Amino acid sequence: MCALGATLSNAAADSPIVDSHVHVWKNNPRYPWYPGTKNPPDKDATAEMLLKLMHDAGVQRTVIIQVIFYKWDNRYLADVLKKYPQYFRGVARVNPEDPAAPDHLSRVTEETGFHGVRISPAADASGDWIRGPLMPPLWKRANDLKVPMTVLAPVTRMPDVAKLIERFPDLTVVIDHMADSPLNQPQELDKLLALQRFPKVFVKISHSWSLSSQPYPYLDSQRQIKRLYDGFGPKRLMAGTDWPLVEKYCTYEQAIDIVRKRIAFLTDDDKRWICGLTAEQVWPFDKKHV
Repeated sequence: MCALGATLSNAAADSPIVDSHVHVWKNNPRYPWYPGTKNPPDKDATAEMLLKLMHDAGVQRTVIIQVIFYKWDNRYLADVLKKYPQYFRGVARVNPEDPAAPDHLSRVTEETGFHGVRISPAADASGDWIRGPLMPPLWKRANDLKVPMTVLAPVTRMPDVAKLIERFPDLTVVIDHMADSPLNQPQELDKLLALQRFPKVFVKISHSWSLSSQPYPYLDSQRQIKRLYDGFGPKRLMAGTDWPLVEKYCTYEQAIDIVRKRIAFLTDDDKRWICGLTAEQVWPFDKKHV
């Protein structure tokens, strides 16, 4: 293990900071982009680059979401998880329109160390597969494997998500980026808040920078965050940066500090949960090397 890794492993063991949402990739023929990918990144965003940023920002652990550029080829992230199991948990992608998706989820869970799957239904008709016959088998397999279902979807898809949760109430479900509910349409957030009735639904407090019309620290997003806080409570919310995409707007440390330092209504205990303990409930980390 590198010296940086050793430093990370000794920090804040009792109440670690956990970033619940990042991506990694590497420009390398061993890990090719999905065929037809438009505008793949020309700069790397490797696990080692992330570890350095984590160290500098005081972040101990991170949940890495399989990036869209690789689609269903999870190999690079699988190699990262194998190399750094004490710092990272990984969420895989499988093709939701493939009848074999449940078996693919079993394989990446049991053979390559992933802990969860992400689905991304679009708002338009191209995302209507979330209402189709292939979803229940995939959700059932996640339930059987006891791994969370992570959903990246616009807030208009939350009623579809609710119907699946009703069928699988014991499955942990994580909603990414506050469902990207638009700040200028506050009534839309009601569709996400309706999921608070399901005790195993969690929400990521992320994408403030994307939703906001203001500069850092995106204070206009805090009314929405407060509504989610009032509805779900801090033990069902988690902070995420969406690195490296966030770097177009602010630094990695600034992104962490949106919740850690910039939301006045949060207590210290709230921050312990939203900045770490909630994510550790959903993605228990391998502590044998910590």
